[in-house]
Amino acid sequence: MYLTRSSQISRVGFVSTRFQGADGVSLETRKWQQVLEKMGYGCYFFSGLSDWKPESSMVVEEAFFNHPLILDIQDRCFGSRVRTESLTGEIQAVRFKLKRALYEFVETFGIDIIIAENALTIPMHIPLGLAITELIAETGIPVLAHHHDFAWERQRFAVNCVEDYISMSFPPRLHTINHVVINSEARQKLSFRCGLASTIIPNVFDFDTEPPVLDDYGRDLRRDLGIAGDEVLLLQPTRMIARKGIEHAIELASRLKNKGVKLLISHQERDEGSEYFQRTMDYAELLGVDVIVRPDIIGADRGTSETGQKKYSLWDCYLNADFVSYPSSYEGFGNAFLEALWFRKPILVNRYSIFQQDIEPLDFDVVVMDTYITPDTVDTVNAILENPGAAEVMTARNFEIGKKFFSYKLLEQRLRQCFMNFGQL
Repeated sequence: MYLTRSSQISRVGFVSTRFQGADGVSLETRKWQQVLEKMGYGCYFFSGLSDWKPESSMVVEEAFFNHPLILDIQDRCFGSRVRTESLTGEIQAVRFKLKRALYEFVETFGIDIIIAENALTIPMHIPLGLAITELIAETGIPVLAHHHDFAWERQRFAVNCVEDYISMSFPPRLHTINHVVINSEARQKLSFRCGLASTIIPNVFDFDTEPPVLDDYGRDLRRDLGIAGDEVLLLQPTRMIARKGIEHAIELASRLKNKGVKLLISHQERDEGSEYFQRTMDYAELLGVDVIVRPDIIGADRGTSETGQKKYSLWDCYLNADFVSYPSSYEGFGNAFLEALWFRKPILVNRYSIFQQDIEPLDFDVVVMDTYITPDTVDTVNAILENPGAAEVMTARNFEIGKKFFSYKLLEQRLRQCFMNFGQL
């Protein structure tokens, strides 16, 4: 099938498994969209699940990694060294359908360049990665492969029967692809493992815009969560998955509990199953910590539930929080870290590898832990909670450092650089 495209890039097509909710890929895609549209580009979206503008989106259900058919395929791809002929046939059938849909997407919206958002990185959807790779090989369309999490960063992908597919598409080695990674470690390993050069574009935030203020609507959050005015609200702004280290936040809350501390988990998605969720809740009960998980009233946006209950956004959670916990054992970069800086909130951070390499050298004034909570960690958090004036000075400084190194201006500069690599300005 022949595709006609203008010689000048003007229409950008984002491709991923989903554009919905507050996962890291969706959040960063939104930021890229905002910057690219400000630069004058039109943005369009292909995914398996989406709550974004339908007039600029194409949704194909089988492109979602949690589609029942894809879950079944993926389950048989990992944990075994040999795949059956029937599994190969199923993968190829879905690949063919998705490739046809991608051709339609490119033609319908007149796409000049594709930005693959993690779909050519982590093998959570083998057929989609194959489909994108073949589209690129057959059309020569320019592509930015935006990599968030590689297969070698996740233990669950180590044993598999699809090594040929992973080598082919996660990531592909094609001359029209420019690779973008979000940290220096990823750039080093991509070069070492695959012989591919890449550009670093870290996660960013709109530090040129001031955060919202706590209004009357948002103030009701504490009341609706049953948090007294003199109690400390500790916010864990992440999903409930093992690498987020939520047990450390529970321990911190337990050791601060003479102050009356409640721990709020903002995100309820459980992309990696429910075992860790149950383990977390059991651990909290064991330590006597009140953990709040309220997907019925906390979501991406404000609104009203079917029963008339007020619904609050993640921003309302930050505005009401006294302290933010971010004790992850691993992060590709750290959206929640940037959000805490933007809201000028004090934060506890575990020294995960990317933090040590790319963030810590910038000299942010944050509470750090190294693998586990210590008495010094608890004392430092106590001191911050007891001295709001000092916390205000600390967080104001952090905001300015974030603005210098992780702003939309940086993203625009790096995107211009990437587009110049295609001979486009």
